[in-house]
Amino acid sequence: MPAKERQTASGAAEQSSLWERLERPAPAPRATLTARRIAEAAVGVADSEGIEAVTMRRLATELGVGPMAAYRYVQGKDELIELMADFVYGELPLPDTAADWRTAMRSLALCKRTMLLEHPWMTQTSVLVLTPNQLAVPERVLGALDGLGMDADTMMAVFRTVTAYVDGAVAAELGLLRLMHEQGWSSGHETRTGLAPRMTWLMNTGRYPAYQHYIHHATRKDEPQWQFETGLDCVLDGIAARMGI
Repeated sequence: MPAKERQTASGAAEQSSLWERLERPAPAPRATLTARRIAEAAVGVADSEGIEAVTMRRLATELGVGPMAAYRYVQGKDELIELMADFVYGELPLPDTAADWRTAMRSLALCKRTMLLEHPWMTQTSVLVLTPNQLAVPERVLGALDGLGMDADTMMAVFRTVTAYVDGAVAAELGLLRLMHEQGWSSGHETRTGLAPRMTWLMNTGRYPAYQHYIHHATRKDEPQWQFETGLDCVLDGIAARMGI
C-alpha cells in the first residue's frame, strides 16, 4: 500500500476494508504481486509450520520480494489472515444449488471437515473471518433452507447449529492429533497405551461404569470419519424432526 495511504489517520483509505481495496484497480500495472500469490504463499507456510510462522518478513522471503511489498495489499497480519482464510474458503466445494437442504448441509459439513483438517491453523486464529468466499457458504445453505417455512432467524440458527457441530468436532479431532504428535504416538493403540496408567486408575475408582463399558465394547474408536458422520446425522435428524422438514 502506498505510504500516503498507510499514514492517513482518518482518511477513506484507512476506513476501507481489505475487500473494498482489492476491488479497486491494481496498485500499479508493473506490480508482480497479486493478492492470490500472497495468500497462497502464506497458506503454504501456515500449513507446514503453523500460523505463528506466518510473518510479513517471512512472507516477503517466500515471495522473493522486499519486506514492504505485501503492504501494498494488506496492512498487517490480521488482514493477511483474512486473505488466507478467503483463499482456503475459495477452494471449499459449495453444495449444488439444486440440492435439498439436508444434502446441502451434509455435503458442506463433510467438505468443511476436510478443509479444516488440511488447514488446522484455521481453528487457531481469533481474527474475524468475514470474506467474500466465506460468505458464499451461508449464502448457498440459506438458499437451500429458503422456502421450507422457517423465518430468517430460524434458518440462521439451523445453519449455525450445523457449523458449530463441525467446528467443535474437528477442534476435538485436531486436539487429539496434536497430543499424539507431541507425545510421539502414531496410532490409536499407542495413544491408549500411553494414557493407560491414568485411565486405569480412573476406571478402578468405580465411578465411571458407562465409560468403562465403552472402553471394553466400542469397536470404532479409531474411525474419526465414522464418528463425525454419525454425529452429523444425529444433528441433521434432530433438525428435521424439530422443523418437520
